[in-house]
Amino acid sequence: MIITEKLHTKVVFSGQEKNCMYKIRISAVRYANTYPFIYGMTESGFDKKVIVETDHPADCAQKLITGKVDIGLVPVAALKMIGEYHLITDYCLGAYGNVRTVLLLSNTPFELIKRIYLDYRSRSSVNLVKILARHFWKRDFVWSKTFEGFDFTNITTGEAVVLIGDQCFTMEKYFAYRTDLSAEWYKYTRLPFAFACWTSNKRLDKDFIEDFNQAMATGVNNINSVIEKFGKTGAIQGEELRKYLTENIDFSFNNDKKRAIKLFLELMPHDQ
Repeated sequence: MIITEKLHTKVVFSGQEKNCMYKIRISAVRYANTYPFIYGMTESGFDKKVIVETDHPADCAQKLITGKVDIGLVPVAALKMIGEYHLITDYCLGAYGNVRTVLLLSNTPFELIKRIYLDYRSRSSVNLVKILARHFWKRDFVWSKTFEGFDFTNITTGEAVVLIGDQCFTMEKYFAYRTDLSAEWYKYTRLPFAFACWTSNKRLDKDFIEDFNQAMATGVNNINSVIEKFGKTGAIQGEELRKYLTENIDFSFNNDKKRAIKLFLELMPHDQ
């Protein structure tokens, strides 16, 4: 097992605090697609061994890059920014085709879009839309950054927004046109997309990794229990949550996803 310094500190987990005796720090994404991972850590008791925080995807990456955490559910676009990284489990956040929560939304037909606003909470999705535009759509757009508090519905003719996360389920009704970026990637590459992977910024003990991997499996293999626990809160609930976790999200970090990551990183703009 990893030898960690014992200390009396606090764990930030889903908005609550509890005492913790270990200092391995983990940053997980705070969206519904992470519910199985959260469930697995709590039900297996793994959360008692570590400090877990939930963050927006871009913040997960930043914390791992700066060493504020040891493990993160990191957007794949951030891998190049981590000096030393290790992909440590058999699980990820991915999709074969439609993912429902990484969308290009607009009130203008696709062929007439000129400007795209980019969700500040994402790294992978921002790079994904740029890759699609350059290599597959063969389109030039004006790219505009967004910020916390940005009104994604306040766009004009000729504009679109890249939106990620649970809010897609509630926000898409405000737009006449939607393009699922994961489906577009699959259409052109015939590969799934891996949005985020469990990544460490240092070598970790084999036994610790095995325990962590088993905690992830506990959640992924018990989706019905996950829905019972989380299915009455948040933007995605009940049967809609079930379909999302079983039909849209694919959690297996398989060879197809590894090939997809390799291609994605090769195509990613050099200035990112």
